[in-house]
Amino acid sequence: MKPSNDWKSRLGVVYSTNPDFAYDKADEPQEVTLPPEKQRLTVAIDRKGRAGKQVTLVTGFVGTDEDLIALARMLKGRCGVGGSAKDGEILIQGDFRDRIVTLLQDEGYKAKRGN
Repeated sequence: MKPSNDWKSRLGVVYSTNPDFAYDKADEPQEVTLPPEKQRLTVAIDRKGRAGKQVTLVTGFVGTDEDLIALARMLKGRCGVGGSAKDGEILIQGDFRDRIVTLLQDEGYKAKRGN
């Protein structure tokens, strides 16, 4: 078996003359998605850096990116607008604070309205 040439993953490793040496990569711990009843989400409106356009911002999600994207997809579909999800935040285009809070509470999340 040919050794991997992924040299970036081996930065900081001291050279070994042992031909059977196998570098063990430290796997990043996967973040576990909390169940909906343990999530504390805040739904607020944001205009900063968006040329005056309003977006509804859902923050406080703890979990994997796949679950965040699935929740964002559900919210975007129910509101009928676009948006995005990254870094634990969901952006929904427009002012849908009240609708999103009720949708999240119907799904079992602890959601409160921000500003």
